[in-house]
Amino acid sequence: MALSDELTSYLKTTFKSNWAKREGQVVPDPEDLPLSNEAVHFDRATVLYADLSGSTALVDTKKWYFAAEIYKSFLYCAARLIRDNGGEVTAYDGDRVMGIFIGTSQSTNATKCGLKINDAVKNIIMPLMKEQYATSDFVLHHVVGIDTSEIRATRTGVRGDNDLVWVGRAPNYAAKLTELPADYPTWITGTVFDKISDEAKYGSTQKVLMWEKRLWTAMNNMEVYRSSWSWKV
Repeated sequence: MALSDELTSYLKTTFKSNWAKREGQVVPDPEDLPLSNEAVHFDRATVLYADLSGSTALVDTKKWYFAAEIYKSFLYCAARLIRDNGGEVTAYDGDRVMGIFIGTSQSTNATKCGLKINDAVKNIIMPLMKEQYATSDFVLHHVVGIDTSEIRATRTGVRGDNDLVWVGRAPNYAAKLTELPADYPTWITGTVFDKISDEAKYGSTQKVLMWEKRLWTAMNNMEVYRSSWSWKV
């Protein structure tokens, strides 16, 4: 069969087949789903993207091994914190990692995780980097984006080379939030802000609001919140 015929056959099957759906109780692994039209549905899940900012300049101006160490350090810390705060790491995409949180405290857990990633960058990664590379002028900047919505997971790809794709607002918006300025490393949507507990809203013994409301002009002035605070790891 010619490749064009194979592609045509696959697409016809995909577009014409009915979808099977089941409710999600846990974040699935790729092997939990077939490659056919089947999806795992979540009434609500919270998605966190942690992105290493300025990676193009990093690889253009620094030694390859230094860039590799920065990549590995940031992604490892972010992934460990996602898991430690009740999330599941679902994808690595170049210089960023995606985590999904479910359950009753999902948005609070994801938001605390974002603030902890900021702490890890400032108080763990950067000091250890400077200890090894005392004369380096490099400063690690990052952005974490978090949104929550109804989402579905389905398996895509070819046999032997496939993964889950997450369909819904939260994965898209969380990823887009990482494009916002890194001087405020944690960005959450208004939907997330409305769902998080007070411990994730207010910091210090004086209960200071850790978040500043902004209008996301690129997304029809959607209400979002940004923070430069961190949460001790």
